[in-house]
Amino acid sequence: MIPLPLSTIAELTGGVLHTERPETVVGGPVVIDSRAVEPGALFAAFKGERVDGHDFAAAALAAGAAGVLAQRPFGGPGEPGGPAVIVDDVQKALGLLARGVLARLPDTTVIGVTGSAGKTSTKDLIAQVVRHSGETIAPVGSFNNEIGLPLTALRADEGTRHLVLEMGARGVGHIAYLARVARPRIGVVLNVGTAHIGEFGSQEMVARAKGELVEAVPAGGTAVLNADDPLVRAMAARTPAEIVLFGRGPDATVRAADEWLDDAGRARFTLVTPEGSLPVALRLHGAHAVANALAAAAVAREAGMELHAIADALSAAEPASRWRMEVTESPSGVTVVNDAYNANPESMRAALDTLGHMARGRRAFAVLGEMAELGASSVAEHAKIGQHVARSGLAGLIVVGAAAAPMADGAGQVGSWTGECVQVDDVGAALTALRERLRPQDVVLVKGSRVAGMERVAAGLLGEDGA
Repeated sequence: MIPLPLSTIAELTGGVLHTERPETVVGGPVVIDSRAVEPGALFAAFKGERVDGHDFAAAALAAGAAGVLAQRPFGGPGEPGGPAVIVDDVQKALGLLARGVLARLPDTTVIGVTGSAGKTSTKDLIAQVVRHSGETIAPVGSFNNEIGLPLTALRADEGTRHLVLEMGARGVGHIAYLARVARPRIGVVLNVGTAHIGEFGSQEMVARAKGELVEAVPAGGTAVLNADDPLVRAMAARTPAEIVLFGRGPDATVRAADEWLDDAGRARFTLVTPEGSLPVALRLHGAHAVANALAAAAVAREAGMELHAIADALSAAEPASRWRMEVTESPSGVTVVNDAYNANPESMRAALDTLGHMARGRRAFAVLGEMAELGASSVAEHAKIGQHVARSGLAGLIVVGAAAAPMADGAGQVGSWTGECVQVDDVGAALTALRERLRPQDVVLVKGSRVAGMERVAAGLLGEDGA
């Protein structure tokens, strides 16, 4: 974060300053874990369901924090307990602080990314590409909510040229709030799918929420939209910004041609732009990675990068966040595709299609947990995934947990399928079922929503701790 005195932090957050030295400068990071405190840091004391950060405020100061952002005193009765800014709501104050810091960084370009699927992978690609044209800050993993986004934004300083932020939503208004904290000059919308449809109610409501990002992009900024998704493309009417389309169609400004997958399932294509065309060989697995790469290319182009630099950077980009199409060989010679971070119907089908391509000539198994937050469509959507598995001709399907059980029913409805379907109660039983069936050279996909804990299946197959 840019150095700021505690007095300025109090002004930006609307808080009450409690210190005899208001000129004390916060020059370190803003943290919410007292164990992460560095000299000069600001410790934000959040009260969670199980842990109250105020109980650790004194320890944070002892470790070198310059001050505490708190909701109540943490010392003796009526005493703040040390240098502090007392606010009504720490989460709201964190957002106000981030907004105030970014207002002091006019040369930093904020790039916002949203979509029903692929946000984190695309954010990672964008960050790796635009880093070649200037210092870039981006979150690790999915730090995309009301706490994670401002914490990421507060890492920016005068040397930051690009700030790449992932913006998630659990309902209408969430992205609008995040965009007020960090107003994007470039806003990217990838797709409108069925993820969280149980909370939103319909895809149209999902589109309404995702479109809040482009509404926040000002005139003079750029909205980067997926030309292949009608609900995303329609968002062009919701922003005064310049529109740049990416996709497969001939009218997309940035598009892909000559797509194919190598034997390992990694995407290759020709990147086509108004400036020319160049080949790209992604190190990411799956055809669905192409759309993410096109979005990243469109952003890099708006950031002023030349075509050859964009193509080279895309081809060099590595997977940067865990449990997203990680491909690893197990000690027993089984190829494990760990895509266990999360799941929705669209990402499930994409992962299964990649599995089928990678396994040509080999046996393929899918170990699938539930897809959460699908609401009334949950049973039908799980059954469709089971049907997709069967029609893909996989050797086996392991269905994990009661909520995912309709997958087994769906697979059973495809009479031509000769594979085996096994339904188990939990991760441990899934590992047992797999170990009884797997042979060297087999390929296994592990996927499910976070609540399913499917990453433990992959860890078990790879002999890692925590299985």
